Amino acid sequence: MTQTQERTRTFTWSDPAAGAAHLGRRSGLELMQAMIAGELDAPPIMHLVDMSRMEAEEGRVAVELLPQEFHYNPLGTVHGGVISTLLDTAAACAVHTTLPAGVGYTSLDLNVKFLRPVTVDTGTLRCAGTVLQRGRRTALAEARLTDPAGRLVAHATSTCLIFPLP
Repeated sequence: MTQTQERTRTFTWSDPAAGAAHLGRRSGLELMQAMIAGELDAPPIMHLVDMSRMEAEEGRVAVELLPQEFHYNPLGTVHGGVISTLLDTAAACAVHTTLPAGVGYTSLDLNVKFLRPVTVDTGTLRCAGTVLQRGRRTALAEARLTDPAGRLVAHATSTCLIFPLP
């Protein structure tokens, strides 16, 4: 019989409705910058996955993640869903930084390519999203996930639907 050491994790988050209330009143870039400055709480997904160090400028967002055991799949590597979440966050938030107040977006698709396995030994990952093209109704963005040596770990493209907020 194999003995395993039990591990636990606890995290907290703020009411996401408080941040969502600002959607129609600030531009996407202003919202991102307010979250980075601590004026608005980060959305719960940031705490769930344990993302950190967000940076934002118009058309570009970066976020970091230190891989942890709680990110692992049964193979002992970081689950592809965690990696996809990072890529989706960076790409979609990059689109968000280009939107004026009163305009929202949602992801239409996410096409991911996994290039290297990730473990706790990999070190801090950096995910940078960039808008490639933005029109009135859709936007195309990419995200690149790199390891501390600058090697590409995963890549994604994302299409977002742009729409007026009610």
